[in-house]
Formats: sequence, C-alpha cells, structure tokens
Amino acid sequence: MSEDRLREYEESLKRLGELKIGDLRELWIEYDKQTDTLYINFGREEPDESIMVEDDVIVNIKGDKVVGIVVMEFSRRAGL
Repeated sequence: MSEDRLREYEESLKRLGELKIGDLRELWIEYDKQTDTLYINFGREEPDESIMVEDDVIVNIKGDKVVGIVVMEFSRRAGL
C-alpha cells in the first residue's frame, strides 16, 4: 500500500468514531448463504463511500451516518 493510500485509510478509520448510526427504525439484516456474507443496513440510503475497517468487514457511509455494514466470510468470523 502506498504511503498516500495508507494515510487516507488511517484518516478514514479515525473518522468512523465520529459517525452516527443511520435509522434504526429501518434496520434490516440479510444473510447470503451462497457468498457467506452478512449485510446489516440502517435504512435504504445508498452510501457515498465504503471503508474496509479490517479484513472482510466494510462500513458503508453517507454523510455523517453509517448506513450499512458488510461482513464477508461471516460463518468463519462468527465461529460457526
């Protein structure tokens, strides 16, 4: 990873602590068994950006809100 990309990534991770969770009244969770992916969504908004916070975990952001979380290889990560 280049130095510039690493700096961008670190800044994105710092920003996560300042974000709010989207609309919990519209929370929906979906599991795709075929791809072993868990989707957690807070409303139906499309993200402006996505940040990979660790291997196989992506946080989707719109403005100052987390609108979704994607967990790939969910069964392995959950110990199932």
